[in-house]
Amino acid sequence: MKILVTGATGFIGSAFAKLALSRGHSIGGMMRPAETPPKHVPISDRMVWIKGTLAELPWREIEAFKPDACIHFAWVATPGVYLESPENENHLEWGLNLARRLKGIGMGQFIGVGTCIEYKITNVPLNEESTPVATTTLYSRCKNALREILEAEARKDGSHFCWGRVFYPYGVGEHPARLCSSIISRLRKSEPVELKTPASQKDYIYIDDLASAWLAVVENRATGSVNLGTGQGVTVREIAQTLARLQGKLDLVRDAAAPVTDAFPYVVADSSKLRALGWRPAVSLHDGLQRLSATL
Repeated sequence: MKILVTGATGFIGSAFAKLALSRGHSIGGMMRPAETPPKHVPISDRMVWIKGTLAELPWREIEAFKPDACIHFAWVATPGVYLESPENENHLEWGLNLARRLKGIGMGQFIGVGTCIEYKITNVPLNEESTPVATTTLYSRCKNALREILEAEARKDGSHFCWGRVFYPYGVGEHPARLCSSIISRLRKSEPVELKTPASQKDYIYIDDLASAWLAVVENRATGSVNLGTGQGVTVREIAQTLARLQGKLDLVRDAAAPVTDAFPYVVADSSKLRALGWRPAVSLHDGLQRLSATL
């Protein structure tokens, strides 16, 4: 299959490209003009790098690649910035333009990348069919708006559309400000790790498992919304303590004297739909954290 991948140099996009190449697919990886290909994505005659931006699509190169499918990873994702960045509104417009233009050249499969925080957060696993959507950030509102528009258009014209909601990816290559990497950094410097939301429970999925989940979605031509999570929750305290044990510094981890309220205290996927595609996680939390720790 020939797969166009936006955001192909990013944390998730590059992991997907690497795995898809290993499975025999051809990848048209979009990257900004000033970027260079990630070293962990192998050089291959099936890996075509396409330089351009979503604002000014490199359309001649995209048409020449002739994709069978597109998976649209590119979006603002900088920790501490992305939730309310005005750039989210640009990405909504750019995503609509990309999907519509690809449909215009007869591409048969468009996969959008959503977020678990589109859901109304409850104390039970989040389900694609039964959990209501209740967006609370500009990021989730723009993501959900893209889904709603493209779903409506797909119903009208019979095109193939899927929306994958990502839960909490972690692993080698993640941004240093993300939870796991930031904890490792403090432990390396023997600094105390104070947990502001120690009991918050999230669905953490190792980056390689997330890449294989996305590939299952593409190869099975899944439709509708699909949760991309393990179905297992883990607390912030469990993550911090596991990382501290790996370094022999468990005494540095403590709950903050004044914990804060987490707006998303329990975010765990009902992963039944993903597992029905034949997907299973291959990397345990302990092993994933060990791999990440070894690279930092």
